[in-house]
Amino acid sequence: MEQIRTLTPRTAVIWSVLRAELDRRAGERLSVLDVGGGTGGFAVPLAEAGHRVTVVDASPDALAALTRRAAEAGVADRVRATQGDADALTGLVEPATVDLVLCHSVLEVVDDPEPVMSALVTALRPDGAASVLVAGRAAAVFGRAMNGQLDAAAALAADPHGTTGGRDTLRRRYDAADASALLTAAGLVVEEIHGVRVLADLLPAAVADGQQAALVELERALAARSPYRDLAAQLHLFARRPA
Repeated sequence: MEQIRTLTPRTAVIWSVLRAELDRRAGERLSVLDVGGGTGGFAVPLAEAGHRVTVVDASPDALAALTRRAAEAGVADRVRATQGDADALTGLVEPATVDLVLCHSVLEVVDDPEPVMSALVTALRPDGAASVLVAGRAAAVFGRAMNGQLDAAAALAADPHGTTGGRDTLRRRYDAADASALLTAAGLVVEEIHGVRVLADLLPAAVADGQQAALVELERALAARSPYRDLAAQLHLFARRPA
């Protein structure tokens, strides 16, 4: 997968998992669905690696940027932009036509994550895989506490959805057990859970930028280990629809 660009501390763990799946299916041209894929941070590299990618996103501006990015990379014929909400996915994608679904930073903002997950599973072929990235609850609690927002930290820790109320930008946050249960209930088998941005958001910019390669390796080393995984800003779950 040399076509995929250099890993960064914020995406290294996710790309490591995706690369393993693509290597497992080496020689195949996969059909990929990227829900909420925006400007194509994952879609374009996957298309450059030879796969066909459909990006579903509600933002026309993001999709316009995706189209330009794909054209500049020479993969416009392998990237399709579709405007729509994750909540309406069933009407946008044919059932059992997708080999790999990406659903990154979506489940924490939709009205109801359960039908979204159901639609994702319906879109997958048997033995197809899902890459799901969600906001972590523990990191949000610690982040607010460290910034002196103790009331907000307490509210977030006590709230069943992991939010601080009406002004919160997210509708929910997850721990590993909650996220895994959501995917399992939708009919997926969770194979891996990793923490994403275990340290990347905590370090001064001078350290993160000046030692990026070392930070990438440290993120990868800590991603699957407790308690580091559970304190990450995001949780990445990789799951499969049974054959």
